[in-house]
Amino acid sequence: MIILKVENLSKFFGGIKANENISFNVTQGEILGVIGPNGAGKSTLFDLITGYTKPDNGKILYKNNNIFGARPDIVSNLGIGRTFQKLKPFSDQTLLENVMIGAFAKESNIKKARDRALEIIDFVDLIEKRHHYAKELSTGQRKRLELARAMAVEPDLLLMDEVTGGVDQKTIPGLVELLKKLKKFGTTIITIEHNINIIMKISDNILALDQGQKIAFGKPKEIQNNKKVIDAYLGSVDSA
Repeated sequence: MIILKVENLSKFFGGIKANENISFNVTQGEILGVIGPNGAGKSTLFDLITGYTKPDNGKILYKNNNIFGARPDIVSNLGIGRTFQKLKPFSDQTLLENVMIGAFAKESNIKKARDRALEIIDFVDLIEKRHHYAKELSTGQRKRLELARAMAVEPDLLLMDEVTGGVDQKTIPGLVELLKKLKKFGTTIITIEHNINIIMKISDNILALDQGQKIAFGKPKEIQNNKKVIDAYLGSVDSA
């Protein structure tokens, strides 16, 4: 079943085409990887889908609901979560308090919101840090916190921007396992990722962007062998 349908989506900032006529579908339960060089329009695409930036034209359907130009809170309430490349926790609040804020979007009862937050914190393997302030966490732990906050709104579709970006090599496998665990529990995921080895291993399909345009869409092997992708991105990346 198609959970998200994007058709001819475009956004221009003055004369700059951030996204131009981008179309793709996301099937429920899959992981869609989004790749492309810096400035390709990946994060802008996420902003358009989640309502942080208003599109100029096109169509966005989520579970047959028209969310083109909808506000972020409406998009979230429909079941779309989001993590950000730049981590934005409430630094002077505990990990538990951070996640509870998200849980209140679905649950007004304080005890139930706290129980839900603890359940999510345990899921992302941070239960021992639940009473630590967000500013005390490592980058890898803050990545997990960002994921936990997104999960708190109980999304069916989760957009994740650079989940392994900025973390050390020892931390990456654990974050990848979290993605796989999320998929196993039925969450549909769209993830932006610069680590080609990771994106090829975890994705069911891959969307490749360059200069604001879609240059390829398909299975990882198809993308890996696509000349446009190689010229734009893969050819300049050390895949060792």
